[in-house]
Amino acid sequence: MRPAAHSVRQYLLITGNYWAFTLTDGALRMLVVLHFHDLGYSPLDIALLFLFYEFFGVVTNLLGGWLGARIGLNRTMNAGLALQLVALGMLLAPLGSLGVPWVMAAQALSGIAKDLNKMSAKSAVKLLVPGRAQGRLYRLVALLTGSKNALKGVGFFLGGALLALYGFRGAVGAMLAALAVVWLASLVLLGRDLGRSRAAPPFRAILSKSGPVNTLSAARLFLFAARDVWFVVALPVHLSSAFDWSHIEVGSFLALWVIGYGAVQAAAPRITGADAERLPDGRAATRWAGVLAVVPALIAVSPGAASFPGTATVAGLPLAELCLVGGLALFGCLFAVNSSLHSYLIVSYAREDGVSLDVGFYYMANAAGRLAGTLLSGWLYQAQGLAACLVASAALLLAAALLSLGLPRRAGAGTRLG
Repeated sequence: MRPAAHSVRQYLLITGNYWAFTLTDGALRMLVVLHFHDLGYSPLDIALLFLFYEFFGVVTNLLGGWLGARIGLNRTMNAGLALQLVALGMLLAPLGSLGVPWVMAAQALSGIAKDLNKMSAKSAVKLLVPGRAQGRLYRLVALLTGSKNALKGVGFFLGGALLALYGFRGAVGAMLAALAVVWLASLVLLGRDLGRSRAAPPFRAILSKSGPVNTLSAARLFLFAARDVWFVVALPVHLSSAFDWSHIEVGSFLALWVIGYGAVQAAAPRITGADAERLPDGRAATRWAGVLAVVPALIAVSPGAASFPGTATVAGLPLAELCLVGGLALFGCLFAVNSSLHSYLIVSYAREDGVSLDVGFYYMANAAGRLAGTLLSGWLYQAQGLAACLVASAALLLAAALLSLGLPRRAGAGTRLG
């Protein structure tokens, strides 16, 4: 098989693998949320069920990159699929025995599985694109990232539909059977030793020594903390309590938001005007993060953050809801571009040999940001309300923009560093 044709086939296999996993990941999250809501758990209690999911994402990305460089990305990707199958199998236990500790343990395994799969997919793309084809690399990374998030939103719908049709155990069993087929195909078809470093890296290599990778990782931490500080707990609780939205309305809206967010991510190369001569660099990351920081600050002073009673209406719709929903849509579009830029830059900066070390370190920072944002979201909303969460989001985004000032000013400059 010609090298180009082989690379295309491997990219399609990796993408299909990633898509299948993402569908089950989104559906599983919705299944757990709805099931425990039916049992009478509060939104904050439900969010805490996913605490280990986020925590183990930090650990997995840090160690998974080192493991991928030693044993190959095909093995770490397949290991992620296998762990997801175990997590789904755990949830097939009789409903009466599905206590909080058991579900948290299953979510911990699912979190490890998700980040092994994501780290492997993002790292593998670097190896399938020639180093000079940076424009193509940007487009492929944007497509992989955007399609993943869109499918995660589809997974939310899938989880609800499976739950309605087959019940909790039937839904979990159907996902387990479908993912098992994908896992078996991946074991047979995915290239051997993909991403395996020529020299086995020592354990101390998990900590990146590349200036651009370290700086971008720090900016990524603040970027994702800024999203989750109001999106994970504060927003769904606020929509439900302040605006009296039903759980179906809240879940459907957030699913549509994630799908739209993924579509914008995939289109980011066109939005940023990238081509072979003009690719995003540190200046682009700084500029887009700075623009994004303005949005939560404006929402914080709008009627939507306070949702005070008796607010005005526009075309028969409450102004408070319009401000919040419209602000969230703008935030999602701008955040999607920021995320896609970062995803391209880390793959560009990563070393060719042992690429998973740098990518894993970067996604460790991503997971740490999500974890911090999730905890801050519950605490700040309970203490001060949604406006405080939005102010915190603006401050975190400003920090991300300031950190991005230290990134290389020419795309790809970091590939020769570290």
